[in-house]
Amino acid sequence: MQKPFRLSPFTFRLLAFSFLLSAFTSSCSFNPNRQTPGQSYLQGEWQQDSVAGQKQLVSYSLYRLKFSCDSFFMAIHSYSKVSTGTDSCTSKGQWTEYCRGTYTERHDTLHMKGLFCNANMTLKDDKGCFRSGDYEEFFKISKKTDSLIQFASTTNVIPINAHLIKRTSCVPKPL
Repeated sequence: MQKPFRLSPFTFRLLAFSFLLSAFTSSCSFNPNRQTPGQSYLQGEWQQDSVAGQKQLVSYSLYRLKFSCDSFFMAIHSYSKVSTGTDSCTSKGQWTEYCRGTYTERHDTLHMKGLFCNANMTLKDDKGCFRSGDYEEFFKISKKTDSLIQFASTTNVIPINAHLIKRTSCVPKPL
């Protein structure tokens, strides 16, 4: 009768360590040290000039977006006919919020993830007016022409029809 095959304790530990090492190194990767190129057709500045039926709406927002490689900067200009009393944050029913972050596109969906910020792109204080902290939105994207794109938000019924005001190209920057 033959003895069953057994690993020595040292060999067993060596195999276990090798397995764990390969599991950690294959599932983890370092973040890139440069921006990724992003989508070439989005590179530049885009602006929404109006919303269909905006004169009849109680409130609406107009967007200005800037895409640079895989990053975005967005200004949201909001208008409201509803008086909020003596609120010092709104100036006669108008205000602007800013967001910055990165985006990815998969099929026809644009995922924008970032933070609310100040106009100079510094982090916004959470004690200030309006929204602060994380910004995350998904848009169904429809390219109408080379200079007109529709961003249909998953949380808003009014699509953003933005036209190109300045074309740029991606020059990846170090992170």
